[in-house]
Amino acid sequence: MPTGYKETLMIRDIHFADRPRERMTRQGASSLSNQELVAILLRTGSKKESVLVLANKLLSEFDKIQDLRDVTIEELTAVKGIGDAKAVQILAAAELGKRIYSVAQDGRYAIKSPEDAAAFLMTDMSKLTQEHFVVLFLNVKNEVLHKQTIFIGSLNSSIVHPREIFREAVKRSAASIVVAHNHPSGNATPSPEDIEVTKRLLDAGELMGIDLLDHIIIGDQRFISLKEKGYM
Repeated sequence: MPTGYKETLMIRDIHFADRPRERMTRQGASSLSNQELVAILLRTGSKKESVLVLANKLLSEFDKIQDLRDVTIEELTAVKGIGDAKAVQILAAAELGKRIYSVAQDGRYAIKSPEDAAAFLMTDMSKLTQEHFVVLFLNVKNEVLHKQTIFIGSLNSSIVHPREIFREAVKRSAASIVVAHNHPSGNATPSPEDIEVTKRLLDAGELMGIDLLDHIIIGDQRFISLKEKGYM
């Protein structure tokens, strides 16, 4: 291959890759798209594609960005243009993300806002194909004592039994709870059933002296807090 072509390729890759890097520096990582974040990890493209085109091709191989959480090196290198070195970079980033959001055995995750609750649950719950109703049991410092899936299936008020939830809360000496469930459709908009369940749990919590702090609905990489929406 002519030397001039190699130099042109390198300049092109640096040009495309630096734009996301520069914007991340100025505006923060949250301003970047999934494609741009992956492009930064890949650093360079292939002989025929820019790094952004390669990043987009990689993402198109998966239904959801969350699928990268458990991707294998074989799946990555099956994408044309992704060799062992680039695959290892992606795997390292995925593993680091899992470790950041895992709860350390010698510490507890604190829920201070709806964003904290969503961050704690999003990775696992946003990729589920069935509805899961999950309860976080918290101590007086709003730290997670225990997480438990109460049931799996479509949410309605006849299935969610406050006694089961608050029995577990008493057992765990919980001062408060946060409940959450996912919408496999990806749309986190609360249904009438979601609102009814929330009101039942609020009433039961008041009787038990254990606060329901929030009900989080998780969609496709987004969430809605029923407390923030004024339903609590």
